[in-house]
Amino acid sequence: MSFFIADAMAEPGAVAAQQGNPMTFWGMMIVMVAIFYFMIIRPQSKRNKEHKALMGALSKGDEVVLSGGMMGKVTKVVDEYVVVDVANNVEISFQKAAVTAVLPKGTLKSI
Repeated sequence: MSFFIADAMAEPGAVAAQQGNPMTFWGMMIVMVAIFYFMIIRPQSKRNKEHKALMGALSKGDEVVLSGGMMGKVTKVVDEYVVVDVANNVEISFQKAAVTAVLPKGTLKSI
């Protein structure tokens, strides 16, 4: 049967020599965690902080873009909700989280 499969002639110290240095493994793990932090976690937390600041700064008269693409002028801010005037005498209530951007004043008049 040894015609097709070579006999394994393992030495007792060969297994230990094949294993790598454990410091290399932990070094690579630290590098991977650092990459995930700087590429994924940090930018996402920065965007969340900016969006919370945007929601906190909403006030009456701001022109906003909502998450569905609808644009309008804020007429009332109540706790977690904003009332947005999207057309003449058409006011819709939205959660503050639905506001994605605040537009410069006068943007809606030019559209």
